[in-house]
Amino acid sequence: MSAYNFDKVIERRGTGCVKWDESEEGVIPLWVADMDFPVAPAIQEAIRKRANHPVFGYTFVQEDYYEAIISWFQRRHQWTIAREHILYTIGVVPAMSVAIKALTMPGEKVLILSPDYNCFFSSVKNNGCEVSECVLQFSNTENRFVVDWAEFEQKCADEKCTVFLLCNPHNPTGRVWTREELQRMADICRRHHVRIVSDEIHCELIMPGHQFCPMGSVDPTAVILNSPSKSFNIAGLQVANIICSDATTRRRIDRAININEVCDLNPFGPEALKAAYNESEQWIDELNQYLWNNYTILCDFIEKKIPQWKVMPLEGTYLVWVDCSSVCGDDVATYCEQIKQECKVWLNPGTMYGPTSGEGYLRINIACPQSTLLEALNRLTKI
Repeated sequence: MSAYNFDKVIERRGTGCVKWDESEEGVIPLWVADMDFPVAPAIQEAIRKRANHPVFGYTFVQEDYYEAIISWFQRRHQWTIAREHILYTIGVVPAMSVAIKALTMPGEKVLILSPDYNCFFSSVKNNGCEVSECVLQFSNTENRFVVDWAEFEQKCADEKCTVFLLCNPHNPTGRVWTREELQRMADICRRHHVRIVSDEIHCELIMPGHQFCPMGSVDPTAVILNSPSKSFNIAGLQVANIICSDATTRRRIDRAININEVCDLNPFGPEALKAAYNESEQWIDELNQYLWNNYTILCDFIEKKIPQWKVMPLEGTYLVWVDCSSVCGDDVATYCEQIKQECKVWLNPGTMYGPTSGEGYLRINIACPQSTLLEALNRLTKI
């Protein structure tokens, strides 16, 4: 019996909500990566307590903030983080941009595993670098997406390639990389003097039977980007961290944070982070079980009612990658627009995550009450 009510439908229209207020009336939005669940009670209470103080001025991040991070990753993921290795900023995407700025020169290449989170492409290009794509392959034998290791090494061996930007767990394919895979990535990158930057924003959203491994516990030289924002549904509070053990690199990143003016947190972000990491572990465990139940409902429904779609295995995140190539041909963007117009369900076309590698796929956000998910699925049968 869950201690939390993830079935509760919360009206989000009219709150300035990107997910719902950018959708036309009557459309169910299963696109942008935020959840329709209330945040953990401890976080709500922490925000209320801070809001009771009538001044919301510049915020000084105190030691208990760092202690919460260190304690969480030690007990949850057996990863020891030193206090001086932590830099805070306003979000993982800004963190990604400052890391790229600190570690590259314009004209160099940044390697990604494609399809990949769309901001990977923009962050790389906005820093004057070139995206190098190693395309993930679906293995029928392993029943999951895998790295083409020969291509990965070839891309790393390119003298212009200086950074590997990893998504761990991987958005949009739902992979949770194993320690063995991460070690192989690290070994190849080390051979070719490629630095690793790992976006681990989804690291608490792990499905049954899988275990998250921080890249920082495999390669201590890696630059790690993390935040409680996705896992605890607090993206609007704008708080994230960069973990970097190398002092020289950390100084460069800190300088880039200040150059880009993403160095100050709001009064609520640190309080939410502490409440998440110190008091909300049961909430995240029950959330993951609810998400898994939603995934199994979606798989069963699509197998019976929309068999022309093939649902990819979900190991982590709440973002389900679906192969719809048999019906959308080579234009999934038009197909998703047709779904929105005819079924009133907003899904993301796979081409957002790789113009070539994402063709034939769409992405579904299942982080919503089961009643909302079932209504959306029933609508999709009209396509």
